[in-house]
Amino acid sequence: MNKGLIFDIRRFSVHDGPGIRTTVFFKGCPLTCWWCHNPESRAEVPEKTVKHVALEGRTFPAEETTGRYMTVEEVLSEVLKDRLFYEESDGGVTLSGGEPMLQAEFAAGLLAALKGAGIHTALDTCGQVRQEELEKVLPFVDLFLYDLKLMDEKEHVEFTGVSNKLIHDNLLFLVRSGRQVAIRFPVIPGITDSRRNTDLLKEFLMSLQPAITGIHLLPYHTFGGKKYERLNLVNKLKGVKDLGREDLEPLKKEFEELGFEVLIGG
Repeated sequence: MNKGLIFDIRRFSVHDGPGIRTTVFFKGCPLTCWWCHNPESRAEVPEKTVKHVALEGRTFPAEETTGRYMTVEEVLSEVLKDRLFYEESDGGVTLSGGEPMLQAEFAAGLLAALKGAGIHTALDTCGQVRQEELEKVLPFVDLFLYDLKLMDEKEHVEFTGVSNKLIHDNLLFLVRSGRQVAIRFPVIPGITDSRRNTDLLKEFLMSLQPAITGIHLLPYHTFGGKKYERLNLVNKLKGVKDLGREDLEPLKKEFEELGFEVLIGG
């Protein structure tokens, strides 16, 4: 029986595609981004961690396992509980992670089942996958949410652990395939928000017009800080402050002046 490794199913999401959505988070990621707010998504196996729970003024250690294997039927049963909200808001289901395409067979099976149920589908991907894997899901994805981070290859390797060449090649493949693609750009202070990087990004995306349907600017936040401690991982951005919507407004205006539809948050 084909199963996928899932670490969370989050309902009532409004930042992972249009309308009200349920986001299914796949475990396993080929990147190690310094700013990752889901570090529990990296390993391709279930992980045991200890968190501390406060109860009646006392703190107790509690062991939890991140990641469980689920069938397509199990995931489908869970996400279809909110079908009414999808229909009323033009929403649907988004596969995210981690990187769903590391489990391409399972992702394709789940997406096919969702389409069979009449549900709008979105796939959030970092693009660091073989083109053959993307081909498996093409018929079942209504919207690709495609991550672009750093345009300079050396900087991309430094801050994510991998080259951006395959990522760019796969984006071109999706565009040439006529797919609906929205770009997600994490705005990270001192890393991705440099004038050089944003100018190169604008130049690259202008070369793909009119295929790009929109740009989502994702402000840096520190919500995942405690997770690094529980997983015994080094938080390389510890001390960096959150960005607010107002911090991203100037960049939003720059992209809008080029004719892009821009959202802050996604």
